Amino acid sequence: MNKFYGTGVAMVTPFNADGKIDYAGLKNLINFLIDGGVEYLVSLGTTGESATLTHEEKTEVWSFTAATVAGRVPLVVGIGGNNTLEITKSLEEFNSSGYDAVLSVSPYYNKPTQEGIYQHYKAVSEASPLPVILYNVPGRTASNITADTTLRLAHDFKNIIAIKEASGDFNQFNKIAKEKPEGFLLISGDDPVTLPMIALGAAGLISVVGNAFPRILSDMVRLCLDGKFREAQPLHYSLLKFTELCFVEGNPAGVKAGLKELGVCGDTLRLPLVNVGQGTLQQIKDEVRNLSN
Repeated sequence: MNKFYGTGVAMVTPFNADGKIDYAGLKNLINFLIDGGVEYLVSLGTTGESATLTHEEKTEVWSFTAATVAGRVPLVVGIGGNNTLEITKSLEEFNSSGYDAVLSVSPYYNKPTQEGIYQHYKAVSEASPLPVILYNVPGRTASNITADTTLRLAHDFKNIIAIKEASGDFNQFNKIAKEKPEGFLLISGDDPVTLPMIALGAAGLISVVGNAFPRILSDMVRLCLDGKFREAQPLHYSLLKFTELCFVEGNPAGVKAGLKELGVCGDTLRLPLVNVGQGTLQQIKDEVRNLSN
């Protein structure tokens, strides 16, 4: 699946001050990212605050996003959760026109066993009209998809084509990279470890920080994929401070503050998320100016 090599961005969802979805801001963001050189986009992953959107809002955002992207880059839809029946129904009802894959987060809160995770993704695979990208983020889900479970799913279901790995466990990354079937992609889910993950064999990343600095990040990833790690290092290091600031008070509050400073879209969030504090905000503003020079 060459279309998922490189930099994907898990897009934020812009909101107006009244809390309604800011479609003008979303259009600006989409065009900003495509002009910034990213390879593909993800609509309504966890960075898109999907947990706080209604079913009707999600449907509207997906339709608007597909129409705005208009085939310029591949497009991934985020459909995941901890109610397997609800997720499979959503997949069966989803209008996949304009989309190329599904990113589906591992079930959260329930803390299923590895067999439960396997059976969940088996149901997702069978219901999905599109190829499926697994998403392992134990820091949010409270459970890990082990390397053995990832490999079992990758070997058993042809339409499970990749995993977005955000476990932070390099032993896990190594095992997946070494034993995965041909064509299955290991994708970084953490901006700061993307360079070493590509050195292990990852195909790129699905990024948060790329919302704000798509050009720097996508240039870095392409250099890594070309084996030019020494040339990529300055770009990698240049983003570390901003990346740290993006997560110090939670995602996507930090990157939304950066996007507002860049003039791309506003920084409004939906409760229970709130804006970063003034101290963090000033540091983000300073770093945005530094990176923009």
